[in-house]
Amino acid sequence: MDRLARVRACLHAAAPGMCCAMGCGEKIMLTRRAALGGMFASVGQVALAEAPVASLRPLLRPDRALARRTAAELVADARISGKTGFVVANARTGEILDALNPVLAMPPASVTKTLTTQYALEALGPTHRFVTRLIATGPVTDGRLEGDLVLLGGGDPHLDTTGLAEMAAALKATGLREIAGRFLVSGGGFPHVARIDPDQPDYLGYNPAVAGLNLNLNRVHFEWKREGDGWDVSMDARTESYRPDVTLARMEIVDRKFPVYTYSNGGRTERWTVAENALGKGGSRWLPVRQPELYAGEVFQSLLRTHGIVLPRAILAERVGVGTVLVRRFSPPLAEILRSLLKHSTNLTAEVAGLSASRARGLEPEDLAQSAEAMTGWLRDRMGLRHPEFVDHSGLSDRSRISPADLVAMLLRTGPDSTLASLLKPMRIHDDKGNLVPDSTLRLNAKTGTLNFVSALAGFLYRDQADPLAFAIFAADMPRRAAIRPEDRERPAGAKGWNSRAVRLKWQLLDLWGAREPV
Repeated sequence: MDRLARVRACLHAAAPGMCCAMGCGEKIMLTRRAALGGMFASVGQVALAEAPVASLRPLLRPDRALARRTAAELVADARISGKTGFVVANARTGEILDALNPVLAMPPASVTKTLTTQYALEALGPTHRFVTRLIATGPVTDGRLEGDLVLLGGGDPHLDTTGLAEMAAALKATGLREIAGRFLVSGGGFPHVARIDPDQPDYLGYNPAVAGLNLNLNRVHFEWKREGDGWDVSMDARTESYRPDVTLARMEIVDRKFPVYTYSNGGRTERWTVAENALGKGGSRWLPVRQPELYAGEVFQSLLRTHGIVLPRAILAERVGVGTVLVRRFSPPLAEILRSLLKHSTNLTAEVAGLSASRARGLEPEDLAQSAEAMTGWLRDRMGLRHPEFVDHSGLSDRSRISPADLVAMLLRTGPDSTLASLLKPMRIHDDKGNLVPDSTLRLNAKTGTLNFVSALAGFLYRDQADPLAFAIFAADMPRRAAIRPEDRERPAGAKGWNSRAVRLKWQLLDLWGAREPV
C-alpha cells in the first residue's frame, strides 16, 4: 500500500485516541497531494441553519503545496512532551490547509464549552431566559401567606446575591408580611450534582455543585485576617452591593501543615478546615458550595429579614406542587449568558446550559454524564462528527475526547458568520514569539482550554482580503497528568512551563497560517 493510500485509510478507520496501525507512523502529516476526503466525509449529509453554502468536503489543490515542514519544525522545537495535533481549514470552502494527527482524539478541556454553546443555542434558542420564581402554595390574606413559600430555581447560572435581594424587595412590594407555612427551596427537577469532576480537589471554586437553584456560581467567599494571636474569619455570599454572612459553610483554622483544606458535609452544614501554616497574614478565596439550594435559601432568608419578613429555616424539596407565582426573576438572554461563558469559561454555566439543552430535548438526565452522552449523540447525528466522547459540558474532566478533525468539522458546519462565531471571545493577536501585535490585520474569535498538561485552542481566524480559517490545536501529555499526586493537583511541578510552551506553539501556528497567501 503506498503512502497516499495509507493516509486515506487512516483517516477513514482510525479510532479515537489510537494511532494509525497501518505503517504510516505515529504522526499523520498531510499534504495537499494526500486526499483528505475521509476527514469530514459525513459532514455534508446534514442540513443546518447558518451552514456554509459551499461543500464542506476538503478541496484538493495539488498545484500549490504548503510548507508542512515549517509546521512540523514548530512542533518539534516546542519541546512539548506528549501528543500534539491540529487541523486548519478554509472556513468558506472546507479545504484543509494543514494537519497533524487530525484524527487523534484528545481532551479538549474548556474548548468543550464551544460545543456546549452550539448545543444550547439549537435546543433553547438565543433568546431563552432562565426563570427563578417565588411561589405561594396557599392564599395570601391581609399580608399573611396561609401556606408555604417556595423559592423555585429554573437553572439560572447568573443568579447572585444582588438578584436575590431584588426578589426579596419585589416580594415585600406584593404586601406579604408573614408566612404561616414552610419555606421550601427547590431546583425544579434539575439533577443535583455534588461536584462537576469528582477527581478534582474539594476546595477548588471552579468545581462546585450543579443544581437547578444556583447562587454566586455556587461559591462562598472565605476571608481571613490576622488579629492579635488569632484570626478573624468570615464566610459570606458577597456581591458588590451585599455581603450577607453564611452559616451553611463554616471554617475552622487548624494547626497543621498539610493538607491545606479538608471538607466534610454535615447535612445542613459544610465544614471546612484550613491549615494555619498556609494563611500568611491574611487573604481570601472562593470555595465551592455543595448544597446550593440550601445556600440560596439561607441568603434569601437573610435578605428578606431586612424587610421585616421572617422566614423559617429552608427545607429542600425536589419538586413542588401547584401554587401562585408571586415574583418572577428572568435571567439575561441565553446568547448573552453564553457570550459570558465563552469569555470567562465558567464551568457551572456550561453544565447548566448543557443540562437545560438536554431537558429541552425531552430528556431527564440524572447526572452530567447522561446529559453529556446526549450531547455526544447530538454531535454525531446532527453535526456529523465521527468520534466525540464527552462526560461533562465544561471540559473540567480529562476523560472527554474529540479529535481536531471533528472539532473543525463542527466549526465548518456552523460557519464563520454564525451566532456561535460571534459569541466566541475576540482575542488579541500575538506573534510567533508570543508578543502582542497591536496593529495586526488578523482577527481571532476563539476558545482556549487549559488543564495541567493539557492545552487547546479552537475557533476562527479572520484575514483581510482572504477567506477566514477554522482551526483546532490540541496538546496533551496524559501519562504525565496521570502521575500528578492528589496533593499537587492545583499546582503540579512542571505544568506551568509545559502549558506556557503549548500556548507559544499555538501563537506560532496561527502566525504561520495567518501569514499565508490567500487561497
